[in-house]
Amino acid sequence: MNCRHCGKELQYEFIDLYNSPPSNSYLTKEQLNEPEVLYPLKLFVCENCFLVQIDEYKKSTDIFNSEYAYFSSYSSSWLEHAKKYVNMITEKIKLNKSSFVVEIASNDGYLLQYFKEKNIPCLGIEPTASTAKAAREKGIEVIEKFFNESLAQTLKKADLIVGNNVLAHVPDINNFVLGLKTTLKPSGIITMEFPHLLNLIKLNQFDTIYHEHFSYLSLIATQKIFNLQGLKIFNVEELSTHGGSLRIYATHNENTLLAIEDSVSDIINKEKAAKLDTIEGYKGFEEKVREIKWDFLDFLLRARKEGKKIAAYGAAAKGNTFLNYCGIRNDIIDFVIDASPHKQGKYLPLSYIPIVSEDVLKKERPDYIIILPWNLKDEIVEQLGYTKDWGAKFVTAIPGVLRGL
Repeated sequence: MNCRHCGKELQYEFIDLYNSPPSNSYLTKEQLNEPEVLYPLKLFVCENCFLVQIDEYKKSTDIFNSEYAYFSSYSSSWLEHAKKYVNMITEKIKLNKSSFVVEIASNDGYLLQYFKEKNIPCLGIEPTASTAKAAREKGIEVIEKFFNESLAQTLKKADLIVGNNVLAHVPDINNFVLGLKTTLKPSGIITMEFPHLLNLIKLNQFDTIYHEHFSYLSLIATQKIFNLQGLKIFNVEELSTHGGSLRIYATHNENTLLAIEDSVSDIINKEKAAKLDTIEGYKGFEEKVREIKWDFLDFLLRARKEGKKIAAYGAAAKGNTFLNYCGIRNDIIDFVIDASPHKQGKYLPLSYIPIVSEDVLKKERPDYIIILPWNLKDEIVEQLGYTKDWGAKFVTAIPGVLRGL
């Protein structure tokens, strides 16, 4: 395998989470009697550009298909995040009725709906039919295709291009960023949000590794990728979303009105302090991940031997990576609650844990509730506060096993 950015042969293995099904491949009851296809879940780091990446074991066109199950609008905290962003960026770059906004991977219209409320013209690019349909029902125009340089050639030039949690999802990242440059007006800006590799390593966030995340991004690597296509990252913000993300601001190199701010060098220096510009910064991660696995399994087995009932909350992709790496099945966790009706009635891949509505939680009254999307734990603990009436305890496993939230 060669690096998808610089082409250098990849030799250094960052972590191997073993063979696993795609994390969003939820199963119907009928599919439980059919074989599942497993793919390697193994990351490498490029010793030249330091891009952490997985091979395209399963094609992106197969992962992001018409029945894609992730709908952004089922998280109230994510909607709040999107609304705050729209208000901030509208004021910051003075967007108005004459402006044009493009969001790539617009999902179900969770963000563009707020631009539409302000009467700012906008367009979504979204390849999954199920979420594109939901966006159109909000009155948002959507092109139902994958974004690349070829599509960019056909688009109206944008004042603002938005991409939240999409940069990591594209197998040909160089072509994708070239498409951003093609679509952007000379004075326009790009904002991209993505989970920060530095936090993945520091906080043991291995469950954010799955097949649809082709790249795991530091600012060091991202800056190289953007520079190659004639784009400069001029500002960076650290966000709390998804366990710690970066929001980068980019524009054309030729745009002299926007100078590179100190925030860029500040983050680069943080990454260099963690040795992310050398292979040394990537060593030892796999050993820490094994410790989490062993501690969590020890907790579950002890609880089961004591006769405790265990449920989980959030049929999230990260939860599937975590459960499948730990070898957990439906004889240990009875069910998982999820707010999305698109997932309810199905089963988690490989573990076969049934996905049910919150009504089942109230009926079964489990002793422990494992919060799989730990990045939303505050929202979930507040939402399920009533479970303390029967003494239920919340549990998270990242960065380590924590009970009694």
